[in-house]
Amino acid sequence: MISYIRGELVAVEEEKAVIDVGGVGYGIFMPAQSMGKLPPLHEEVRLHTYLHVKEDAMQLYGFLTRDDLKVFKLVIGVSGIGPKGALNILSNLSADDLRFAVLSNDVKAISAAQGIGKKTAEKLIIELKDRLSMDDVLEHMVQEEEVAVTGQNSGVQAEAVQALVALGYGNTESLRAVRQVEVNADSDVETVLKQALRFMM
Repeated sequence: MISYIRGELVAVEEEKAVIDVGGVGYGIFMPAQSMGKLPPLHEEVRLHTYLHVKEDAMQLYGFLTRDDLKVFKLVIGVSGIGPKGALNILSNLSADDLRFAVLSNDVKAISAAQGIGKKTAEKLIIELKDRLSMDDVLEHMVQEEEVAVTGQNSGVQAEAVQALVALGYGNTESLRAVRQVEVNADSDVETVLKQALRFMM
C-alpha cells in the first residue's frame, strides 16, 4: 500500500499530475479542485494516495490532505460508485461541501457531478449520513481561514447557513457562501448573513 508520494511536480495533465520520485514518473489522478491548488511545476509536492488495482490496470489517486483521502475512501465504499465517480464528486464538491450536502440531504448538489445520477446521490446520502459529522465541517472552516473562532462563532456560522436556506438558497451553496465570510469574535448572525448574501449573487 502506498500511503503518500513526495517528489517533483513535472507535469499537470487533464485529469492527473505527474510526480517524479527518484527518476520514476508517477501519474496520479486527482480531483479538479485539488489540481488547482498544486504548486508551480518543478516544485516539491506530497500527495496522500490510494492505489486502485483492477485486472488490467493499477491506478493511483492522489489528494493534498488526509481528510480528502478519507472522504474519497468513504465514497468509493458506496455500492455503485467507483474511483472515477468519487473523483468526479470531489472535483465538483470539496470534502466539507460533500459532508454538508450529505448531512442536509442535498441530492441536487451531489448529482451535479458528472456521471452521478439522482438515485446514486440518494444512495450515497443514505449510506454515509451516519458516518459524517457537521462538527468536522465547522472545524475545517475555522482551520482553513486560520481564525481563532470560538464555539459561539461556529454557532453564528451555522445559524447564518440556516438563515440562507430559509431564504430559499440551496444547503451546499449556503455553506459555501458562509465559508467565504471572515468571522471574528465580534461577528453576529446578521453581519455574517449580509456578507454571505454578497457571494450568492
